[in-house]
Amino acid sequence: MVQLIRTNNTHEGFRSLVRDLDAELAIRDGDDHDFYHQFNGIESIPYVVVATELENPIGCGALKPFDNRYIEVKRVYTPPNQRGKGVARAVMQGLEIWAKELGYERCILETGINQPEAIALYKKLGYQPMENYGQYAGVETSYCFQKRL
Repeated sequence: MVQLIRTNNTHEGFRSLVRDLDAELAIRDGDDHDFYHQFNGIESIPYVVVATELENPIGCGALKPFDNRYIEVKRVYTPPNQRGKGVARAVMQGLEIWAKELGYERCILETGINQPEAIALYKKLGYQPMENYGQYAGVETSYCFQKRL
């Protein structure tokens, strides 16, 4: 049974999953990896959800305040051997509940064109395309989404 743990960026299971995520993205993003990687440090991320099964980390996601109304979803990842089991959906729902409890109106997020599984998940969860925001404005390989909480 999947359990969600609310924690922060120091959680070792989260850090381990993020290392795996970064390795996968380096391959998927190719030459664009360095551009995206600069925006994905975890030190400034205060809210982290880790999905566990039998106490083993099997997925993660995080929230980073964007402004007073919007919070950004970051570092959502499920290892390949755990995909298709609803882990990412559970993590996203846990993040949305937490964001609402924190008083945010919307979750926003960015993903790249080389992550079709993520794009499909976000659409299935009710995220709507939005104009690319912040550092992603004008970046043709980025897709930005939002969801009212």
